[in-house]
Amino acid sequence: MKQLNKLATAIIPNNGGELALYRREDEFSIRLSGARGELMNSRVYNSEQELAKLGCAHIKHKENAEVLVGGLGMGYTLGSALECVTASSRVTVAELIPEVVEWNQGPLGECAGRPLADVRSHVRLGDIVELIKKQLPDFDAILLDVDNGPKGITHSDNNWLYSTKGLNALYNSLRPEGVLAVWSAAQDATFVTQLKKAGFTVTVHTVRARPGKGSRHTIFLAKKPRR
Repeated sequence: MKQLNKLATAIIPNNGGELALYRREDEFSIRLSGARGELMNSRVYNSEQELAKLGCAHIKHKENAEVLVGGLGMGYTLGSALECVTASSRVTVAELIPEVVEWNQGPLGECAGRPLADVRSHVRLGDIVELIKKQLPDFDAILLDVDNGPKGITHSDNNWLYSTKGLNALYNSLRPEGVLAVWSAAQDATFVTQLKKAGFTVTVHTVRARPGKGSRHTIFLAKKPRR
């Protein structure tokens, strides 16, 4: 088997470390510096797609729906979200690291079908925290895959999203009956309790890293009531 070749690197702001993009033939890998290892692999993406399918199921027929994706990654969540919504809808992806956008505009973009080329997709460069703090009820769905789950490892500011203030801001950023979907590497009963305290109705779904096999990941679905 051929070895992975490093193609590019990027610095995560606020001492988050270094990301590196690797390639081996048609396989891509994004890794974090130090002992924390691989974050993403282009052969393992089912749970990222399920995040979008579950989070957007309630708006698949809604015209002019607004979706926010937190974290571009390898584009799988964005690509799946675009498949789930109508032609008049818009999917905004907030990405902290400019190089990740550049990688997706290059050869890496082929993995998810080049979702950035879709006219319905829009990139907001910068920290999703700053966008959420506006607390405007602008979105029908918010899909968060910005880290390893409710406990951030790549960017410490991500922890704010899962705090009481962060969850309240996410709640206020959703339209009535909007859905917050959060990807996590593991279950987290405390996080479910925090979501309920913020006013959400919560369901928890277990999905596989690959269709029918691979690691088990968790999708938290939190719905804002109609008011």
